[in-house]
Amino acid sequence: MKIDLPLLRASWASWIASDMVRAGPYWLQLVWTGLFAAVLALFFTVIGFVSYADHLGAWLSPSRWARWYGINLAVTALIAYLIHALFELVGRLIGGPSRIRCFTMPQRLAFFGGIPILGVVIGWPLGMWLVAGHLSMLRGPDGMRLIVTSAALCLVISAVLYQWFGAKARAIDAERRAAESQLKLLQAQMEPHFLFNTLANVLALVDHDPAKAKAMLGAFTDYLRASLGELRRDEVTLADELALAEAYLRVQAARMEERLAYRIEADASLHGAALLPLTLQPLVENAVHHGLEPKVEGGLVEVHARTEGTCLIVEVRDNGRGLDAAPRAGGAGGAGGAGVALANLRERLARRYGDAASVTLGCAGPGAAGAVATLRLPHTAAPAAQAGR
Repeated sequence: MKIDLPLLRASWASWIASDMVRAGPYWLQLVWTGLFAAVLALFFTVIGFVSYADHLGAWLSPSRWARWYGINLAVTALIAYLIHALFELVGRLIGGPSRIRCFTMPQRLAFFGGIPILGVVIGWPLGMWLVAGHLSMLRGPDGMRLIVTSAALCLVISAVLYQWFGAKARAIDAERRAAESQLKLLQAQMEPHFLFNTLANVLALVDHDPAKAKAMLGAFTDYLRASLGELRRDEVTLADELALAEAYLRVQAARMEERLAYRIEADASLHGAALLPLTLQPLVENAVHHGLEPKVEGGLVEVHARTEGTCLIVEVRDNGRGLDAAPRAGGAGGAGGAGVALANLRERLARRYGDAASVTLGCAGPGAAGAVATLRLPHTAAPAAQAGR
């Protein structure tokens, strides 16, 4: 797997986030935990020299630095990975990211502040025992001073983590509310776009071809049933989006008859992947409206889904007029995907996923007619899919 800067940023952001949704390979999460432990070990080593080094020679001794840094690294790594494991275990026991997202502020602070404190309480004496093989160093006046100093430092670090996670939780909550409001606004703008256009197509057939209108109305009913169930949801599955795309294509196939064929392929293991509502529909609609409908003989629309590393890739391909064709009269689409629907979709993806998601338009391939729209976003399971496992 290719490790690039956007992936590293996404992985780091998910490591420090307070919703337990991980981005990138899981081993990167373990790397961040190890680096955090290494920084803490250096901090403890410096504090130790400040407290106990009684002459300049101690400060200038590489062997002493190496020895005490190694001891501190062993202890802090044990504590850090213990806290990491507690977060994973307790997080899964209480219901995973979908449950954590619904935490109240006191619950969030208790979870993200209490688990580090618990990890320190368990991990510090265990780490000291593993390093020394016994706890005799904790006896006597020096041992008591070491206990008090270490306990005070642990409490300070736990308090800092508690406050830091609390502040971050409040900031994330504010950002989430703002992003959700904007997403709902953008989503509301899309609903009339595809609902009213499809309804107009049905009504256009009623007078001159009642039989075709009846068949199309049946397909349109299935389309509404598939679409209305997800219009007000924050997150849907790939299976939901594929069902909506198929319902839309059935409506258009009833209208265009033999001029439109379609094929949808996605492995069942991907059906639980999380997407924003109405992600595929504008791509499929563009393929039909701009690619195939103006073409006398029509053509084929294909929808394929696959994974590529940690990304979910969905392609909507058609063998229509291609990107170089002149825009349809009165159409909003333009070369390169500058249409309102795609601009709206790109903005929604950017607000939810940042640079980790994209929509691109390109030619179908060398010597091939048509165009291909490629949707790329992080591959995560929708909460409903997680809960059903």
